Amino acid sequence: MDCGSLVYVEPANPKAEAALPAEVQAEWWQPFENYLAHERRYSAYTVRNYRQAFEDFYRWLVLAGVWERGFDALQMRELRDFVIEAQRRFGRRTLHNHVSGLRSFFKFWLRRGKVQRNPFLGVPLPKLEKRLPKFLTEEQMVRLLAGPQQLLASESIDAFTAHRDRLVLELLYGAGLRVSELTGLNYGAIDLEAGVARIVGKGRKERLCPIGRVAVAVLRKFRDEFAPATAPDAPVIVTQRGTRMSPREVQLMLKRYLALAELPMDLTPHKLRHSYATHLLNAGADLRLVQELLGHAQLATTQVYTHVSVARLKEIYAKAHPRA
Repeated sequence: MDCGSLVYVEPANPKAEAALPAEVQAEWWQPFENYLAHERRYSAYTVRNYRQAFEDFYRWLVLAGVWERGFDALQMRELRDFVIEAQRRFGRRTLHNHVSGLRSFFKFWLRRGKVQRNPFLGVPLPKLEKRLPKFLTEEQMVRLLAGPQQLLASESIDAFTAHRDRLVLELLYGAGLRVSELTGLNYGAIDLEAGVARIVGKGRKERLCPIGRVAVAVLRKFRDEFAPATAPDAPVIVTQRGTRMSPREVQLMLKRYLALAELPMDLTPHKLRHSYATHLLNAGADLRLVQELLGHAQLATTQVYTHVSVARLKEIYAKAHPRA
């Protein structure tokens, strides 16, 4: 084994190299995928990301000439080389996510006795930049939420689309839903009298979400006047064909209203969730309550919004106080 750095050579056609050999998939990937999907109940999106991480690592092992030696023969230096080479292909956050997925992969096989250790434990990673989540101000949210009615008034869209789009925006912001939670929402999960929805979030964890007085009113109107079906298993957010709206369709829909409100076009549906959390904390909501409303497993995930609130307070102080 050459003790020098292992060099990853980018395949001429990465997509052609992406598929795992059938024997590798059957022996190493498929049992882990079943565990993620059925025992951990991870979303299809997360399972897909874990697979991409494993496929990339497998390609590197093959092209670096170390696959045949087996996982237990991997050395720390080799894994450092992998991380260094991966930085050419991925951003730092993606790299962190990939290594996290690979740690989970080896943890799974270590428990089942197929490997002797988790080689990614202790592997150094580049530091992540501390980025505060982007969010809209309350005034910007008002402009965004007014978009569907403006287009309806100008006859740029029909009534169905206007009310459906208003409902999408109200639920993303008024209930702090992830876009996948929104598009997966059925009528049977909503109690309009109580004003709450039963949301199935990451890891198939359920939580109760208040959806807000305004969102309830918009939902009632859309249901009564435009919904093609309202059975318990019928989707709330639908296309004009009556089919469940996809996350991608929601993302594209949002772009229209961002442009209309003259807001940054790189804002995503998730940024409305950021706005929801930030506005709650700015108004004095308890951090643990916001954690529960967002469905975060760890309080640390929610605490990033306190930094946003503090930054906003400092900005207001700097503008308003004579001694600032």
